[in-house]
Amino acid sequence: MKKIIILASIVAFALSAYSQDSLSVYLELAAKNNPAVLQKLSEYQAALQKVPQSGSLPDPELSAGIFLSPMEQMSGNQLADLSLMQMFPWFGVLKNAKDEMSLMAKAKYESFREAQLQVFYNVQSVWNEMYKNQQSILISEKNLEILRTIERLSLVRFKSAPVGSSSGSSSGGTSSAGSSPASSGSSGMSGMGGGGAAAPAASGSAPMASGSMASSGGSGLADLYRVQMEIGELENNVALLKNQQQAILARFNSYLNRHSQTPVTLPEKMKADSLGISLAAVSDSMLTNNPMLGMLQYEQQSLDARKQMVTRMSYPMIGLGLNYSVFNKSPMSTSPMNGDDMIMPMVKLTLPVYRKKYKAMQQETELMKTATQQGYQATANLLESEYYQALQLYRDAQRRTTLYENQFQLATRSLNILLKSFSASGSGLTDLLRIRQQVLDYELKHVEAVTDNNTAIAWLKRLMAHSPIQ
Repeated sequence: MKKIIILASIVAFALSAYSQDSLSVYLELAAKNNPAVLQKLSEYQAALQKVPQSGSLPDPELSAGIFLSPMEQMSGNQLADLSLMQMFPWFGVLKNAKDEMSLMAKAKYESFREAQLQVFYNVQSVWNEMYKNQQSILISEKNLEILRTIERLSLVRFKSAPVGSSSGSSSGGTSSAGSSPASSGSSGMSGMGGGGAAAPAASGSAPMASGSMASSGGSGLADLYRVQMEIGELENNVALLKNQQQAILARFNSYLNRHSQTPVTLPEKMKADSLGISLAAVSDSMLTNNPMLGMLQYEQQSLDARKQMVTRMSYPMIGLGLNYSVFNKSPMSTSPMNGDDMIMPMVKLTLPVYRKKYKAMQQETELMKTATQQGYQATANLLESEYYQALQLYRDAQRRTTLYENQFQLATRSLNILLKSFSASGSGLTDLLRIRQQVLDYELKHVEAVTDNNTAIAWLKRLMAHSPIQ
């Protein structure tokens, strides 16, 4: 029984560990299930099937003619006529066609790689966005607890304000009237309506105490209202963030091709990734390994092969064949070949006399090659622009990560000091709320800086065609 319990515990732990899906697991799911990636893969596989098609000879032609009534010939009565013909393109046409399709298949593969890398980047970007939004919810809820603590302190201050003001004013009145029992007694008599000199003083001190209580109570109530307004705004912001989280979750699951509300496990704390290589190496690798540039290079090479194929297609095609005639003996024929079947080799030649067609095909290929070269340059310029955008985001995120981490630590210490001061004396609510907002802002900005750093690194790695999974 103990062994069974231990084994069950191990299995439960393994399942629990497996359920903590990491980003790499989601990337593998996207690679296997994403429709855009699977579409490009199917297109590449279909392009591979064109290679044997283009490198094959045309189908041979077989024709047969049967005479319903035998035709009388000198060598007998002809019963049927069979012919077989095979056309051969000019030398090198089939090889060039096969090279063209092979290079186009390689271009399709580069297109598949680009789609896969783009999906990987989208998954990483949305993953970071989802983590940032989740942390915004958690940080806001934590700040809600702080605000509710301030609300309780403000409520205690508001309820205790009249008591404190009343005791303060009565002690002040005692001090002004003197400490002798006689003055105290005359004060008490005047309070009962007995008259005397102390009566005006007592009547004058009562409005002062009432004004102090009203001022203190009004200030405490205003502080309470301010805190409650902050709580209402923050609660609304939390509700908005939770709605946004559902939309982000649906977008993330769409890349994995699964139900929109499938739960996703996020890390409790995300660390800032490091690029691992120099930025100069990123720029060099981008121009060498980027699949979009590779696709255009293969397309250009395929157009070179097509140009050679079109040039050779303007030469004649040669056909070799065989004609077989079936004869029956004729009683009227005295020829020694009476009834012998006849075999006749044949040669066929096409005459490409309409040259405009072939010149137009060559001109079309040249224009397509020029367009591909221009597309290559445009894509290289676009990649360079993206590189500098990603580089700017990466450097800015690194700077902000360090800055807001320090600012958050300082603001947290200030908040703790002001919170203790407010709980002790009830003063400084404005500074307390301002510092509380700064703590919230700095913590959120630090999370945003970390996610921006990781997104920028994923962007740079996509440009240099570095796959996050192997």
